[in-house]
Amino acid sequence: MSVILHPTAPEIARAAALLAAGELVAFGTETVYGLGADARNGEAVAKIYVAKGRPSFNPLICHYASARAAFADVVPNAMAEKLAAAFWPGPLTMVLPRAAACAVSRLAGAGLETLAVRVPAHRVALQLLAAFGGPVAAPSANRSGQISPTTPSHVLAGLGGKIAAVIDCGPCAVGLESTVLDLSGPAPVLLRPGGVSVEALEAVIGPVGTGAPITQGEAMASPGMLASHYAPGLPVRLDAGAVAADEALLAFGPPLPGAKLVFQLSERKNLTEAAARLFEALHELDATAPALGLTRIAVMPIPSTGLGRAINDRLSRAAAPRG
Repeated sequence: MSVILHPTAPEIARAAALLAAGELVAFGTETVYGLGADARNGEAVAKIYVAKGRPSFNPLICHYASARAAFADVVPNAMAEKLAAAFWPGPLTMVLPRAAACAVSRLAGAGLETLAVRVPAHRVALQLLAAFGGPVAAPSANRSGQISPTTPSHVLAGLGGKIAAVIDCGPCAVGLESTVLDLSGPAPVLLRPGGVSVEALEAVIGPVGTGAPITQGEAMASPGMLASHYAPGLPVRLDAGAVAADEALLAFGPPLPGAKLVFQLSERKNLTEAAARLFEALHELDATAPALGLTRIAVMPIPSTGLGRAINDRLSRAAAPRG
């Protein structure tokens, strides 16, 4: 059963402890209620997808207590610094390159080399983030495809019993998701309109281009736009029943014999654990296999139930013919 917490110092500390323990906690922001998890904990992030019933792994917005904390996980440019000074805390999310020392789970960024970051303008959210002391991945706290929640009752109607707690922060002041601006390329691109207008952005940094629209309060792009970003350099072979001499193995359950290099998604065939490790696995095998003379990645079968559907979606895209 989900616990309702009040915005007092002891109960905010309790919520922070739940996050640290890998649990899900919904909390109010100035935009909508977010479904929070420790962004550094891949299994906690995977629980977000289970609770929301998400069909695929989209990038998630990571929330921070300050611009300094956010910019420790990404590589800010001059535009990002200006926008942070003008609009943070506030309803603006910036997509920037991951920093080399970024501790955020690859799953939170859907395997991309970018990360969506924001500092919310909400007293309780900032207190929670400060008490927790780290980044919190938090998409909208609703079932996938449903209306974004702006009150605790909205959250409980969709996620009651699926999350550990919700902090009752009252109704959201803005009630509209944050603006998402991609600053990872040569020019700024608006990915989602929201609480900060394009006119306000352009008053600070000049012209802003428009990218593909996104929905459901997520951070960057629709699932169909992700394939070219996370696919490894090595070819991928699915549903492997044996391992060839030139293949590294992505294992699920007891590994197939004969592999020179194995990355284990989940020895106990736990789909939440496998989801948490998926993107880390692809990066690791891609980086280490060539030194061993391995030129392909073989993937053991993964059931297409629950999170397995999303895992197989990503793997099938990784295995798709290269254009």
